[in-house]
Amino acid sequence: MAKRSTLFIRIVEGKNLPVKDISGSSDPYCIVRIDSEAIIRTATIWKTLSPFWGEEYHVNLPPSFHTVSFYVMDEDSLSRDDVIGKVSVTKEILASKPQGLDGWLNLTEIDPDEEVQGEIHLQISITNEETSRKLRCHVFEARDLARKDRNGASDPFVRVMYNGKMYETTVVKKSCYPRWNESFEFEIDETFADNTLIVEVWDWDLVSKNDFLGKVLFNISKLCSIQQEEDWFRLIPIKPKEREDEGNVGSLRLQLKLRDETILSSNYYQPLTELLCQAVKTNVNCSQSDLIRLIDETTTAESRQEVATNLVKLFLGQGLAREFLDVLFKLELTKTSEPNTLFRSNSLASKSMESFLKVAGMQYLHHVLGPTVSRIFEEKKYVELDPSKVEIREAGCTGLHRVQTETEVIQQSTQYLQSYLTDLLHSILKSISHCPPIVRSAFRQLYERVQERFPDKEFRKVKFIAVTSFLCLRFFSPAIMSPKLFHLREKHPDARTSRTLLLLAKTVQIIGNLDTLASRSKESWMVPLLPAVQQGITQLKEFITQLVSFEEKEDLDLQDKLSLQSSSIIKEGYLFLHKTREKGMLISSPFKKYYVTLRSDTLSYAKTSSSKKSSFIVLSKIRAIEKVEEKSFGNSHVMQIISNDDNEQNEILYMQCKSVNEFNQWLSALRKSCVHNSEMMSSYHPGVFKGDKWSCCHQKEKTASGCDKTQHGVTLQEWNDPLDPDLESQLIFMHLFRVKEAMREKYHEMTTEKDKRNYIGHAEDSQKNAVVSQLFHVLQDLQDAHEDVKRSEKQKNKNFLQDLQT
Repeated sequence: MAKRSTLFIRIVEGKNLPVKDISGSSDPYCIVRIDSEAIIRTATIWKTLSPFWGEEYHVNLPPSFHTVSFYVMDEDSLSRDDVIGKVSVTKEILASKPQGLDGWLNLTEIDPDEEVQGEIHLQISITNEETSRKLRCHVFEARDLARKDRNGASDPFVRVMYNGKMYETTVVKKSCYPRWNESFEFEIDETFADNTLIVEVWDWDLVSKNDFLGKVLFNISKLCSIQQEEDWFRLIPIKPKEREDEGNVGSLRLQLKLRDETILSSNYYQPLTELLCQAVKTNVNCSQSDLIRLIDETTTAESRQEVATNLVKLFLGQGLAREFLDVLFKLELTKTSEPNTLFRSNSLASKSMESFLKVAGMQYLHHVLGPTVSRIFEEKKYVELDPSKVEIREAGCTGLHRVQTETEVIQQSTQYLQSYLTDLLHSILKSISHCPPIVRSAFRQLYERVQERFPDKEFRKVKFIAVTSFLCLRFFSPAIMSPKLFHLREKHPDARTSRTLLLLAKTVQIIGNLDTLASRSKESWMVPLLPAVQQGITQLKEFITQLVSFEEKEDLDLQDKLSLQSSSIIKEGYLFLHKTREKGMLISSPFKKYYVTLRSDTLSYAKTSSSKKSSFIVLSKIRAIEKVEEKSFGNSHVMQIISNDDNEQNEILYMQCKSVNEFNQWLSALRKSCVHNSEMMSSYHPGVFKGDKWSCCHQKEKTASGCDKTQHGVTLQEWNDPLDPDLESQLIFMHLFRVKEAMREKYHEMTTEKDKRNYIGHAEDSQKNAVVSQLFHVLQDLQDAHEDVKRSEKQKNKNFLQDLQT
């Protein structure tokens, strides 16, 4: 059994932001932090006070997280970025809104006394003596304190206060992971009105005033009943003041939804998985699946995308993704009488195929679109075909300027777009061998099903359009229009590049519709591209014919699919690496550039992507993947990979990334690839062992226990995540249980319709009835198992509290 929290984040837009630049505008972006950990950086939207981001993320979190914060920043190329304001949302607020939070939240200015983070390890005890009672506070250590000094650390000390008396620990210089191990004793005064022990952490400063790092409060009356308490305590800020500035620095529109899941062991989900697989397999024998039809017709529009993704991943893990899609293709074709509307709605079939392409074909998309999109970003050509939007611009060399006419601008723009389209079509035509076999197989199946349903000559284009409606309209075009959301680029395009991408995406859509008349009727200004569009239609039909006609022997069985998955590349790219010597001392040479490749079993690195000689780490030997303090290397985007060598000794590989997003993408990919490692470390050193001590906590033993806790549970969801059958089964169970009554009603309606048609049942239909009936029993069994877990946890918590009191 495992617990898992997932936070859906959509950073929509901002408004009324203050001016931060001399140009009278700002260049805003957002940083998202989970507690103190920065996990997301949005793209910068240039020169605006009302930015639109529209970026979505799913973040896996440990259930112990407290707060998610959104910092709106103004990017500056010459100085440090300015903080515009922030919004913080606690876990309690998110948990109280199971349907999610959606709305405008006011930004507030940053108050240094509220910017606290980290935890402190304390032991508080009460002893009874003959004439008095003593309160003893033992201050052990702290971790992950806020960095207040320019050197990337702090000089922390602790102040302990009770009954008008105050004690202070020694100051630990240049550390956010200080160790004090000091004790302080107070005499308990029963008459003292304020019965509170206050423990504060401060950053000592020689010249300016000390900076507040956080505090912990203890009620002495409650402590008297348990006598002693020892734990890591989260530091909290000074009591928030009434904010006069709230709303004066703008607002942020956010959509947030927190979901906590208890993942049971695999054997609990096996009956559900077997039923779903059985429902899909019956379709292979030309028997329509009532169970899949039930799911299709009871899934609401709001949850359809999520359910489709979960089902696709589950069936991919079972080697039945193509068969599952085939069931949905048949259902959609049965309901469709007008070929022009085929797969144009957001049905479960459409959403499932869309999700399937993203899960199985994202590398293919990058191979096809990457070069053309990069060229458009780099060239930044002015492209416009709509006369109402043409900007008359100067042309020619300095001193020989003349104004271009509208006709010249459109002619030049047409040439640019034709050039981009030619490159893109060439890339598509040459990409058949790069298209994953399972994707080709799904398209062939779709092509054949549509041909069977609409065999007449008048509908001969429909089978092509069925393929292009997914490949072009739902896959290629959205990625061209929003390359950042498909990880084709790190940043959003500027206005000029965005317009070029939009026009290219429109052209691809027209070609995907296989109808040149569409451009004349809707946007007549696209007419100059018609020759290129007509040629593109011919080439695309030829491409689809080749794509769906590969030999049957190229198809993959389950074993081949699993081996393909195990050997496929999860992530790759150039990074800077830094290795440690056997004795743990850092090599004096700087970080060196390597091409790093993450597969499901190894992390390898070589001088170039084509190098034959490479080094590698077996993922099963990795014990931790964690951040490194900025002061260690003067860079905030460094992670450490701690692994065991052949002698079971720890080795550390440092990886330096160029941005927050790249750092977290690699960190997430590595953590998810090591999710089943059984010997992961619970603590680590966020600093480096240099000279004779650790730079983080100043311990002098190289093998000393870590001073910070590891964060294996913080990851970003990506389309190429390793398949997790238990998780997908849990998510599908939760959905089916929510719509269970709707499924009962729908199934009753379906059987009633058959009776009205004088439908005569036989053994096969009795088997279908048994499958649907069995589903309701399986769902109830899973619900009962979850209730048992809840009762068991309540009893454990009750027993724990009783033990504390005794």
